[in-house]
Amino acid sequence: MTELTVVSQQRCFGGTQGFYSHSSELCGGDMKFAVFQPPQAAAGQPVPVVTYLSGLTCTEENFVVKAGAQRLAAELGLMVVAPDTSPRGTDYPGEHESYDFGSAAGFYLDATQEPWCQTYQMYSYITQELPKVLAEHFPADMDRQGITGHSMGGHGALTIHLKNPQTYKSVSAFAPICAPMQCPWGQKALEGYLGADQSAWQDYDACALLKSGRVSDALILVDQGGADGFLAEQLKPELLTDACQSAGQKLKLRVQPDYDHSYYFIATFVDDHLRHHAKALAG
Repeated sequence: MTELTVVSQQRCFGGTQGFYSHSSELCGGDMKFAVFQPPQAAAGQPVPVVTYLSGLTCTEENFVVKAGAQRLAAELGLMVVAPDTSPRGTDYPGEHESYDFGSAAGFYLDATQEPWCQTYQMYSYITQELPKVLAEHFPADMDRQGITGHSMGGHGALTIHLKNPQTYKSVSAFAPICAPMQCPWGQKALEGYLGADQSAWQDYDACALLKSGRVSDALILVDQGGADGFLAEQLKPELLTDACQSAGQKLKLRVQPDYDHSYYFIATFVDDHLRHHAKALAG
């Protein structure tokens, strides 16, 4: 069994908000994550799990502190998990020089280029190692999992769901990077972590996955702020709309007028996303 370190635990809306760490083989050191356990978990009955993937510059704390998700998660009986966004403490050359590559910018992929391939294995961490830890230490119903995220994390949620629809049965995203192969953030990360061969990039691009036939039965819920400063250059939700229409993927894309890219936007619509997941995972 994986050894788990309890960093802190607090009572919250009748449940428990906790912060934890463990030694990760994939990421070559300690990885941190947060878990909200709803009151229903105390009864010993496993509860559905929603994993939230944060965006650039974030840690396991941002969503937990800023989004205000615990009140409704407690009511709905959802466990909410928020992992960190990259390995820590490796100090590779250039790792901490920019906000959109390296530290806090793991892009939820498995790097193949040196030195990143040694520890930047965030796709496998999210889909393999973290679920194992959750199953061992928390009353999590691993047959009822959903995934969501913001920006870089929205990209992660979409791609992870499309590649693992039987594991992550529900999916949503806030202002996701919809087509990383076609925006500066994504191009920088994909080339840096995966190399210049763009055929390797397609596995981590939601639009490319849809075009290749990776379609799920789930309804994808996406909220996008209409006043988001990154909308046109980096996020490109219109490309996701086109890809879903062409592939026959169910998508509900809501453009929210006057909302930006911040956690004020996420906090405003997080209840809708939690209800979306609770409905899909209720079976």
